[in-house]
Amino acid sequence: MEKKYSVSLDHIIKDMGYEICYMPECSGSVLVSSAEVNRPGLILSGYDKYFDSSRIQFIGLAEREYLRSLNIEEANKRWDTFLKNKPVAIVVARDLDIFDENMELIKKYKVPLLKTLDSTSAAMSRLIEYLGIELAPRETRHGVLMEISGVGVLITGESGVGKSETAIELVKRGHRLVADDAVEIRKTTRNTLIGSAPDNIRHFIELRGVGIINARRIFGMGAVKLSTKIEMVVNIELWDNEKIYDRLGLESQMINILGVDVPLTTIPSKPGRNLSIIIEAAAMNERQKQLGYNAARELLHKLGMTDDIVPQEDELEIWHNY
Repeated sequence: MEKKYSVSLDHIIKDMGYEICYMPECSGSVLVSSAEVNRPGLILSGYDKYFDSSRIQFIGLAEREYLRSLNIEEANKRWDTFLKNKPVAIVVARDLDIFDENMELIKKYKVPLLKTLDSTSAAMSRLIEYLGIELAPRETRHGVLMEISGVGVLITGESGVGKSETAIELVKRGHRLVADDAVEIRKTTRNTLIGSAPDNIRHFIELRGVGIINARRIFGMGAVKLSTKIEMVVNIELWDNEKIYDRLGLESQMINILGVDVPLTTIPSKPGRNLSIIIEAAAMNERQKQLGYNAARELLHKLGMTDDIVPQEDELEIWHNY
């Protein structure tokens, strides 16, 4: 069974910049567990079946004007039907005014009431994106997460194989560090993984023989990033003479993370190999594959070893897209 996550209303108010109009209790004790939001048009019209009280409800211009079109008695009845279902919170868009009689019912049912200056659609979009990240399924993996040439690369391998040292070299080459040692991975959409560092170890790197360093303070703000999409995994392992390693890269290996298949590249390590340059090249090659160009397939075609792949004529267009 998939674990359910929640975020406190206090954090939502702070991060979204909402104004508090009424809060019946400490906002930190109110937890939001649904990534969906709602405009309560149906329930305000009298149809209260399938109403999900765990969703944050948005009141916009259409809802307010609809209630204004009703007489006071009927409007209060509709509000009562809505509020007795105890929605987790109500957000009023466009800084619209709230009638005194509505406030009385809101206080009666102890429903948190918030305001925003944003339009209803814009406010809902912002909150959906925010909740999609905060409530996403997640796991923590051992590794290093980098953004290399615009590609989010999760570097994995046994302890002591050289992941952190490789990360430092990549930072010196102009790429950005997201997380070292522990990588928090969240599944924000059906096929999207976002990685970040735990708050307490963000920007820190452990180098054996040196100790802990702060990458942001040593290399500057341009050397770090808070989060990035995970688009490939590079696994570093010690060179095994008995193992046959892929030399063409024709077929992509995949690794499953939270139900999402991510391209996997295994890089053998031994003295004399510059892992940072190899990983940098692997990231740029993965970007080319995403844009529809596969160097191995084109080489085999030019060697006459396959006729099922027709190379693209205009390579300049490929590089322009890259």
